[in-house]
Amino acid sequence: MLKKSLLLLAIAISSLCVKAQEPLLLSLKGDFAQGGLVIGQASPGAKVVFEDMPLSLSNDGFFVFGFHRDMPETAVLTVTKGTQKEIQKIFIRKRDYNIERVDGLPPSKINPQKPEILARIKAEGAQVAQARAKTSEINAFMQDFIWPAKGRLSGFYGSQRVLNGVPKRPHYGVDVAAPTGTEVVAPADGIVRLVHKDMFYSGGTLIIDHGFGVSSTFIHLNSIDVEEGAEIKQGDMIATIGATGRATGPHLDWRVNWFKSRLDPQLLVPPFEQQ
Repeated sequence: MLKKSLLLLAIAISSLCVKAQEPLLLSLKGDFAQGGLVIGQASPGAKVVFEDMPLSLSNDGFFVFGFHRDMPETAVLTVTKGTQKEIQKIFIRKRDYNIERVDGLPPSKINPQKPEILARIKAEGAQVAQARAKTSEINAFMQDFIWPAKGRLSGFYGSQRVLNGVPKRPHYGVDVAAPTGTEVVAPADGIVRLVHKDMFYSGGTLIIDHGFGVSSTFIHLNSIDVEEGAEIKQGDMIATIGATGRATGPHLDWRVNWFKSRLDPQLLVPPFEQQ
């Protein structure tokens, strides 16, 4: 009887030891480069922090985070559960971006906005930020994204102009040039968070929430065919390409965010088929 009790005790202790050694971080996959998006899975019930930001987890432990354009080459992911703690150092590939330098411009051509225009731009920027801050617990970010339009690639993520030695805001989207009226479809499932038909810079603007802080923004649209709050499916027609706002010709500027971090949409989709 004593031997049997000792055996059961040994099995129980062994079981506890094995349980304590179970990994907390189960997987990480994605593009580990500036502008990339990473999807991970942790042991259900764990707490995950990327740098200093706590992440939301789905019921089965999935989470997501991204790297902005100028992300440093290393970052830290911390996973805790009870008394267990795992720290994962993440290495991020640095990218080279196309930089165009233009000198000799009159100062009025660099920042020509009047006070009333600046006030409008600021108000519209606040609307966009508020829309991107709204997030749901849908997991559409885990889908294989598709291109939202067909045409010709005409602009790329990360490119930047330097005017008279002053760096301007980088381009945070990918541009698809196509005739006005060309269909735009949803690259993944989501919830419509913002519909604005005439912003100063971006013209017709649409923002879709893909869950857990991941969102798509579509700008310079000619028409928008969905309403705020609508639930949409991947491939649904949502808008048409235009040249509204500050645009030199008809094209779609598609952007992807993880909260405030601006990501590269091209890293989420298959190679583009030029039309």
